[in-house]
Amino acid sequence: MKTAAALLFLAAAAPAGADQLARVIESVKPSIVGIGSFQKTRSPALIFVGTGFVVGDGLTVLTAAHVVQKTLDIENRETLGILVGQGDTAQFRSGVVTAVDKEHDLAQLRVVGAALPALQLGDSAKVQEGQAMAFTGFPLGVILGLHHVTHRATVSAITPVIMPPQSAQKLDAKLLKPLQKPVYSVFQLDGTAYPGSSGSPLYDPDTGLVYGVINMVYVKGLKEAAISAPSGITYAIPGNFIRELLPRR
Repeated sequence: MKTAAALLFLAAAAPAGADQLARVIESVKPSIVGIGSFQKTRSPALIFVGTGFVVGDGLTVLTAAHVVQKTLDIENRETLGILVGQGDTAQFRSGVVTAVDKEHDLAQLRVVGAALPALQLGDSAKVQEGQAMAFTGFPLGVILGLHHVTHRATVSAITPVIMPPQSAQKLDAKLLKPLQKPVYSVFQLDGTAYPGSSGSPLYDPDTGLVYGVINMVYVKGLKEAAISAPSGITYAIPGNFIRELLPRR
């Protein structure tokens, strides 16, 4: 009888967790935007480069620094900005980069227009290995259309910011140095990110609090393998570095 009761409890509890994540996804989606550039005379006029999310007063957007590192063609009126909405109804809103933290691969944009719903930041110092997370963004961008995609993930490790070698034999002095005295640590996730996911918020699936920013996926072999044969290992920058970036306006 106890076993039957336990099974009934588990059966009842599982959908509740799924329902909660579904509600959180719906609440965070309006705050998650595409990052791209627009140039009227270009074909296509709009080029998608990554994902970002809204914080603070609703006009501040966070993303990965490598997403906005391309030099704009100012002479031909190329403009950086965000895409709000989804699918064919997505609209471009111009913005400017107001702060960049290259060390932690973070960038801040200010956008024009009406304020958007903002996500709240959690304390990433409290994140533990084994903690459940989710991230939402636009993998593969306009190839699949501007539609939000969410992945579940577990914090597999909190590890020094270093690219893992293919084997222990490939560890050399250059790779060992950050391990001996790491500059900072990142979240290693078992969720699969794809090109376009960079800049997505990593958040608690129960509360929607943001604890990190998707930075990169570990790629085996050529970069194209990130699409055809993803490793299933993704890294995220801890969100407390965002707090240090935000006041820089």
